[in-house]
Amino acid sequence: MKTKENHKTVIIDWKPNKNLDKPIYLQIVEYICNKISNGHWLIGSYLPSQRELSKLFDVNRSTIVSAMDELVSLGIIESSFGGGTKIISNTWSLLISKENLDWNKYVKSGLFKSNNSTIQTIIKLEFEDYIRLGTGELSPGLFPHHMMNKIFNKLSTKAYSLNYTEPLGLIDLRIAISNRLKKLGINANPSSILITSGSLQALQLISISMIKKGSTVFTEDPSYLKSLEIFQSAGINLSGIPMDNEGIKYWDINNSLKTIDRNLYNCLLYTIPSFQNPTGTTMTTKRRKDLFEFCKKHQLPVIEDCAYSELWIDEAPPLPLKSMDVNGMVLYVGTISKTLAPGLRIGWIIGPESIIERLGDVKMQLDYGASSLSQLVLTEFFESGLYDEHLTYLRKELKIRRDNAINSLNEYFKDLGTWNIPSGGFYIWLTLKNNISIDKLFKESLKEHILLNIGSIYSFKANHSLRISYAYEDCLTFRNAICKLSKIIRNIS
Repeated sequence: MKTKENHKTVIIDWKPNKNLDKPIYLQIVEYICNKISNGHWLIGSYLPSQRELSKLFDVNRSTIVSAMDELVSLGIIESSFGGGTKIISNTWSLLISKENLDWNKYVKSGLFKSNNSTIQTIIKLEFEDYIRLGTGELSPGLFPHHMMNKIFNKLSTKAYSLNYTEPLGLIDLRIAISNRLKKLGINANPSSILITSGSLQALQLISISMIKKGSTVFTEDPSYLKSLEIFQSAGINLSGIPMDNEGIKYWDINNSLKTIDRNLYNCLLYTIPSFQNPTGTTMTTKRRKDLFEFCKKHQLPVIEDCAYSELWIDEAPPLPLKSMDVNGMVLYVGTISKTLAPGLRIGWIIGPESIIERLGDVKMQLDYGASSLSQLVLTEFFESGLYDEHLTYLRKELKIRRDNAINSLNEYFKDLGTWNIPSGGFYIWLTLKNNISIDKLFKESLKEHILLNIGSIYSFKANHSLRISYAYEDCLTFRNAICKLSKIIRNIS
């Protein structure tokens, strides 16, 4: 039997010994490793499907899954949706199998947990030829190339250094950010601002340097934070709080607070109040005020993520929670990854100076500062006025794309699902009416080269939702993909 790539599938004429003390899945791993190391199975060959392996080895599917996971972690095989399981063994993995050195136990004992398999697949396929219907990036076509050329031409005439910056980041950039924040009602001295390598690093710094193991971080359900392993890797619990169309139902936190010994463990709230990821919901002014009063009353610190707040389409969102904060209760996290370019890797945290100094010290231990060049570029963008000019253009383009997305859903999904109409940001939260298998939809869509961000990676409970982004694909590509997706759903149903 041959695959579509004309590689042969290996022949298996062996079964594990169920009377041995050695676990069956490890017997299978050893058998496959020996076949490869002895040269009987060649690199580039394919294993049978998991269903076929289950029959050939006369074991259940869970045993096969365990064996395959072990072989993947050793770098011996590679699995892809629709592409089969390929042998990719090299010298290092053969040494591992011959010497019985279990690198996997070292991998599993590390600080960071692995992403779940769906997220790993999404991350990998985003760099291949797939239509990205749920991605968290702007279209490359929206990048301001002419403005960037102006910035670099201007920088070329200046004397500057690409040495390390001071621990909190380039002072000129922090001054520029401080000035911009005043328009949002936030008075932050440059000494209370830390420049980070993207907002994701800001969350990482907080998780590893400020929160005790066993503590709880409350967040909206669904939430972008649920798709990450940053807090979980630090031994911190996430607790999802339901939302309505005005934002997080903060009063539901009450019962949880009563059960937590706050002398032993910390509690925090993480929220994306403006154009929330993944739902696109914007918290109302009243809900923000009520939430802030609740947090102040219960001494619940807040991490406010404002990655999308400048990407308003219909009207600017309400002022951030940080604008109400006079006691340093809110850590405000910002970034230009969503507005300008994620590749610049620049974000920032605003908070009390003592906290910022602590986070800055930890950051210096990790990477000794964000990119000097990126900081210089962003400073010029802010100070020249080009950034605001770019935002004006970007909002118009996102409105065109959002309206196209809503029209496409109205045409093809009217009887298949329900959705919100976001007033900014990137995302539409699409919930399907039929209880079809979302995992099956994910796999079937891959066959049509459509890459989805399924709702289960963001939620604390089962759902039949998709995060749809209108920010990446052009209008025609998006419309055609939505049409194809509707047909896939009807076929599955």
